[in-house]
Amino acid sequence: METHNVVSPDEWTKARVAFLVKEKELTHRKDALAAERRELPWVKIEKEYVFDGPNGQVTLSDLFDGRSQLFVKHFMMAPGVTHQCVGCSLDVDHIGPLLPHLENNDVSYAAVARAPIAEIETVRQRMGWSFLWVSSYRSDFNYDFNVSFTAEQVASGKALYNFQPAQDWVVGLQDLSGHSVFFKNTSGDIFLTYSAFGRGGEQFLGIYGFLDVMPKGRNETGPYHSLGDWARPHNMYGKGGAVEANGRFHAPTCGCGADT
Repeated sequence: METHNVVSPDEWTKARVAFLVKEKELTHRKDALAAERRELPWVKIEKEYVFDGPNGQVTLSDLFDGRSQLFVKHFMMAPGVTHQCVGCSLDVDHIGPLLPHLENNDVSYAAVARAPIAEIETVRQRMGWSFLWVSSYRSDFNYDFNVSFTAEQVASGKALYNFQPAQDWVVGLQDLSGHSVFFKNTSGDIFLTYSAFGRGGEQFLGIYGFLDVMPKGRNETGPYHSLGDWARPHNMYGKGGAVEANGRFHAPTCGCGADT
C-alpha cells in the first residue's frame, strides 16, 4: 500500500467516474436479481414446529408476532458448546438497531439454535442482545432446514449444506449457520420463500459495505481468508483468544489449548 498509485485530483476524478459506470451496472444487476429472487417458488411448511423461548414454548407461527414475514437466523450453537461462532455473532450484532425498521416493514426477526434455551440465554445476556432467540433442542427444525446433522449423516457423507453434499470441513460439526425467510398468509399458512448459507449470507453483513470501500478492504489475510481471520465476539476484541477454521471462538481462559 505504501507504493500505491497517486495522481492529480483531475486524474483521480476521471478514474472514479469511469469506475462509477461499473458500480451503476452492478446496482442495476442487483435490482434485477432481487426482483428475480422474489419470483422464486415457495414451499408450504406442513410440519408444526415448537421451540423453547425465554418465556415458554412458541411455535413457528408465533415467531411472526402478528406480521406476515419472518427472517430466521440459524445460529451455529449445538447443545453443550461453549465456544461462540464469530460469524453468527457478527451477523446478529447488526440486528438490534435495525429491529424497529424491520418490524415497521412487516418483518419479524428471530434467531434459532439447537442448544437448550438456558444455554442460549446465558450467551444472549452476556452479549447484551435483545432480539428473540429460541431453541430448537426438542424439534426437528434444524435438521429439516439442513443446518444440523446427525452423526450418521456426517459419517456417511449424506449431510447436505448449501444445497449440496457437505464439504470435508463439516466433519466433526453437527451444527452450521444459515438464514431462512418465511411468509404467512391471511389463512395462517406458512411458506419457505428463501434460504442462504455460506457466503450467501454476506448480504446480511452490513459491515462488509464499509470494509469493501476501505483501502485495506476486508483485510482477510489470515489462514482462513474469511471473517474468521479478524472477527471476534464484540466483547473480546483485544483480549486474545483464537478462532477455529469452522468459526468457533476460543477465549484465552477456556483451557482447551486452542488459543496457544
